[in-house]
Amino acid sequence: MSDAVLYDVQDHIATLTLNRPERLNAFDHDLLTDWVDRLQEAHLDDDVRVIVVTGNGRGFCSGANVASESAGAGVLGQRDSIADNRNNLRNSVQPVPRILQNIEKPYIAAVNGAAVGAGMDMASMADIRIASEKAKFGMAYVRMGLVPGDGGAYWLPRIVGMAKALELMWSGRIFMADEALAIGYVTKVVPHEDLIAETMEFAGQIANMPAVSVQLIKRLAYRSAETGPHEALEMAEHAMVIARSTDDAKEGPLAFMEKREPNFQGR
Repeated sequence: MSDAVLYDVQDHIATLTLNRPERLNAFDHDLLTDWVDRLQEAHLDDDVRVIVVTGNGRGFCSGANVASESAGAGVLGQRDSIADNRNNLRNSVQPVPRILQNIEKPYIAAVNGAAVGAGMDMASMADIRIASEKAKFGMAYVRMGLVPGDGGAYWLPRIVGMAKALELMWSGRIFMADEALAIGYVTKVVPHEDLIAETMEFAGQIANMPAVSVQLIKRLAYRSAETGPHEALEMAEHAMVIARSTDDAKEGPLAFMEKREPNFQGR
């Protein structure tokens, strides 16, 4: 494993730091491979209850390296035929969003700078985005004659609504953190120097909640958005059976009755 994504676990929080600051954390093969591997590691580690992703340097993630891709040397590569190229995205960039669909632990993006093109797609995959005042965003695909290839056309409308998502994707314009907050794309904008501390404080609050309940809530929220009310109610019933079987479901009411803070163990 390379040093393209730094990994650290403290207080039940796994932090992934994209580590190609000299090019605003644009994709290369090592970064994408490490990203997937680190997500899998956090997914399988029972000590990890929350995952945070951020970028090293001035950028969160600037997506694909435009110069490399134009020269046919980027992560997508160029082969002889359309048939040969059919799985380029599936095998290069899309493993990140695909593995995230299997992760029920909260996934928070601390957006420290530019999140543009596929980099904005990567931010959109997070459950929650907290932005530095220096953060900026843009769905720049259309300016290159391309389309969102990393799930942006799926996630962005679900975050900001269809009309606003289309406006952002059709224009490809850059917008700043204050607008991102106004349209609901990020939940909070903080001073740049406070970004990691503020994100870790929020992540810590979630990490101290009952882990099974937190993960079931995430499952219910996403799956309910893709189904009808009857199916959603049935899923809630099944999730409640699981939640009520945990030690934390006993500790919560007991702490309430004893007028003290609960000591949740994540089981």
